[in-house]
Amino acid sequence: MSIKRVGVIGAGTMGNGIAQACAVAGLEVVMVDIHQTALERGIKTISDSLERLIKKDKISASDKSAALAKIQGSTNYVDFAHCQIVIEAATENKDLKVKILQQLQEVVSPDVIIASNTSSISITELAAQIKYPERFIGMHFFNPVPLMALVEIIRGLQTSDATHAAVQNMARALGKEPITVKNAPGFVVNRILIPMINEAFFVLAEGVANPEDIDAGMKLGCNHPIGPLALADMIGLDTCLAVMEVYMANFNDSKYRPCPLLRELVAAGYLGRKTGRGVYTYS
Repeated sequence: MSIKRVGVIGAGTMGNGIAQACAVAGLEVVMVDIHQTALERGIKTISDSLERLIKKDKISASDKSAALAKIQGSTNYVDFAHCQIVIEAATENKDLKVKILQQLQEVVSPDVIIASNTSSISITELAAQIKYPERFIGMHFFNPVPLMALVEIIRGLQTSDATHAAVQNMARALGKEPITVKNAPGFVVNRILIPMINEAFFVLAEGVANPEDIDAGMKLGCNHPIGPLALADMIGLDTCLAVMEVYMANFNDSKYRPCPLLRELVAAGYLGRKTGRGVYTYS
């Protein structure tokens, strides 16, 4: 299958990042969100991101104009009618994702590939909620999508070879490096990464060091480009908590117990960069 038109559900951080990556690669994009204001914010975020790339001499002004022209914003799933693939990039909540997928399957043709950008929820379980599970797959992008090279492609038990091949080819067409992983909680990267972030919150809660020194220690001692607490703020503390809760529920192992401090910050609404405050405060 040749993918030329991509649908994206969600205009938030991941959704608009996926839309930008697809548009820059020359694909037509339909980005749908239930709120018009969210769509407008998403388009502005893409425009600002492209402008930064111009300033870094990565793209030209004409490249920016061409990419923006390929993105159509909408609040209606019917505009996915001519897409070959639709990528769901909603909040990391199983019930919400199931609701979206069931609504989506009613308006797209049976040969459309449906992918989820989930970072932890079972692809096999999500696939079982729709009529054509062989057309369903996980396509996990990393934040910030335009800059991160990796895409995890997750095969559910039902995913067909043709679906996998089409999505693998699409990822490469976007300039990404795909890796294929089995369906398992957290897949590969987040299975390793999010527990490390959770442990950084335990270290912070115990007063072993302040946030700046914890992050500096991992950057200087382990050559990480960003510290775990700053990374948590970038990912979203609510997302980190949700992933840990999935691990705890699936593995029933205390090593996946979410740190109480992480829970407390999320309860306070301190979710990271997207709310202006997380471990750190952002102006």
